[in-house]
Amino acid sequence: MTEPPIVVEGLNHFFGSGELRKQILFDVSVELCAGEIVIVTGPSGSGKTTLLTLVGALRSAQEGSVRVLGHELRGAAPRQLESVRNRIGYIFQAHNLIDALTASQNVEMSLRVRGDLSNDEVHQRASAMLEAVGLGDKRGNHPEELSGGQRQRVAIARALAAEPRIVLADEPTASLDKQSGRDVVDLIQTLAREQGVTVLLVTHDNRILDIADRIVHLEDGRLQSFTDAVIANAEHMMRMLADTYRKDELKRVVADMPQDQFVRLLEEVTADSRQFLQTTQLANNEAFESMLDQALEAFTFKLSQILRVERASLFLVDRESKEIWLKVGEDEDGRPVEVRMPLGVGIAGHVATTGEPVRIDDAYADARFNQEIDRETGFRTRTILCLPIRDHAGEVFAVAQLL
Repeated sequence: MTEPPIVVEGLNHFFGSGELRKQILFDVSVELCAGEIVIVTGPSGSGKTTLLTLVGALRSAQEGSVRVLGHELRGAAPRQLESVRNRIGYIFQAHNLIDALTASQNVEMSLRVRGDLSNDEVHQRASAMLEAVGLGDKRGNHPEELSGGQRQRVAIARALAAEPRIVLADEPTASLDKQSGRDVVDLIQTLAREQGVTVLLVTHDNRILDIADRIVHLEDGRLQSFTDAVIANAEHMMRMLADTYRKDELKRVVADMPQDQFVRLLEEVTADSRQFLQTTQLANNEAFESMLDQALEAFTFKLSQILRVERASLFLVDRESKEIWLKVGEDEDGRPVEVRMPLGVGIAGHVATTGEPVRIDDAYADARFNQEIDRETGFRTRTILCLPIRDHAGEVFAVAQLL
């Protein structure tokens, strides 16, 4: 079996010495498969760039193992490190282009390092790569004559021209506007996919998370799946569901279910909710619909199966617009039909605002119930159990409503 291009095991890293010695990375372990795009998120100072430079053979590994393209980097000889670097494409927040060189000459530099191409081959490949990133007509321009997005495209062309096995990108969109940033990551994704390149990308930019095959989170030097921080809250919510039903007249819903079977079902819904929780935590307005649609439907369907209720709806909290919203169906063209309400309005809005669960025996007798949803959906709501779902920071980001 072929070893993944990047294998990191038990990596620890320190800066400084003596009393000033500070640990930056703690027992970091991760593997990246060939052709995979992995995004690393996390707050500033969490060690993201340090991890990237260690994987890129730009910094010496101190403790643990860093294997890149089959080579152990810890303790490797300078010539071996150079050989690994020559097969990696680097894209940084600062494009690091040489101002005195044209766009074509900047790209050619990465090809000349290989030493196995003729001058004609170097020129042809640089021109082809600039065409691929949409800058065929800017070959002779210097960096100062290009926009920020165009300079970053040249940097991408330079990184990919030598056909690297790995691309490492550190905040490639940080200095770009919305459209330029989108163009840059789309190019990384398209060209990397076409060449089968493994991409490790560090970012704070939530607008680009949709290109990732996998997202990992680095905080305080510790790497984890982003969902780990919120899975405990999903399990807590499921236990609260079970406890609530045992205490009221609806306990018959689960009364005939053996405890071990109910626990297994809760484990199943927790597993199904992993993707939902991950994308909810990270989603922004632009990526929201495409990222959440399938996960949301799977989560609510499983919840209704477990509790045998007529409906299990999930409202998402949009704090920027101060609204909660619910997808209620699709129109003739397959576009989602949504119900949106101001935050604090209705029972779900009340729960989203207060963070307190609510149980109601007769929905139409409660002034907080928004009958407009029934008119939209054609249902007749009776009993309601409404529960908050919190993220790892304790903030309500969704409301589960069981009818």
